[in-house]
Amino acid sequence: MLESLSSPEKLKSKPWNLFFLGAVYASIGVFLSLWVFEEQASIVMILLTVMACVPLMYNTIRYEEERDLVVEKEKTLLKEHSRILSAFMFLFLGFVFAFSLLYLFLPANTVDSLFSSQTKTISDINSQVTGENISGNAYAEGVLLRIFSNNLKVMLFCVFFSFFYGAGAIFILTWNASVISAAVGNFFRTNISEYASQIGLVQVGGYFYVYALSILRYFIHGIPEILAYIIGGLAGGLISVAVIKHDFSTKSFGKVLKDAFNLIILAVAVLLVAGFLEVYVTPVISGF
Repeated sequence: MLESLSSPEKLKSKPWNLFFLGAVYASIGVFLSLWVFEEQASIVMILLTVMACVPLMYNTIRYEEERDLVVEKEKTLLKEHSRILSAFMFLFLGFVFAFSLLYLFLPANTVDSLFSSQTKTISDINSQVTGENISGNAYAEGVLLRIFSNNLKVMLFCVFFSFFYGAGAIFILTWNASVISAAVGNFFRTNISEYASQIGLVQVGGYFYVYALSILRYFIHGIPEILAYIIGGLAGGLISVAVIKHDFSTKSFGKVLKDAFNLIILAVAVLLVAGFLEVYVTPVISGF
């Protein structure tokens, strides 16, 4: 039933609608997982959210593959893809909005269970970064290299997941949305009392300020990072559909392969930008 709420044509005309759709999918996934699979809710909520998104994402990838065969100029084709990429970015933002608000408003013991896997992932990432034994510029360069290589690995997973599973990259996007939401929620809870005492935030507006700061802290580098994953997922999906529909020796397959390769190059470039932002800009936000 949920897959009937949108279509590739609707995505391109009103991509922001996927923000609300993403929030609905994530909320339903959370409540169903808590209701039926409470002890495994941290993973089950991801799977249920993904299941709701798969038909839409797969149909969209098929639609984009057909556009590959119609549009001649690569520049025009990238413009066509940008509308779909923005739509899936809105979908991701909807996930983060729902997951993060649920993190903040659900009881603490429920949150600990619901985001247990995500919290462990955040702890592992932090321990890797703080475990570096270098300092100064060498430290920053070492962290940048580690972050870029890890993100590149995830992006390639998106390509392979979409190639082998059609719309498999949506799993990685949903998982990352839940991890970012847990980080945002934890940052908010940790810092709300400190900001309140320092700046005198005693009204509701103060809580919105800290929530916005929490979002900004992770979105500075998170938006381009997730965009790169979406681009990689689209590239892998295009190749997957082309393998199914066309013979390897045909001109159509070669055209789709070229477009997918250009998308992967673009994704790597965006990841590099995201790495610089995470190392040199995000820490500044944390100090505000």
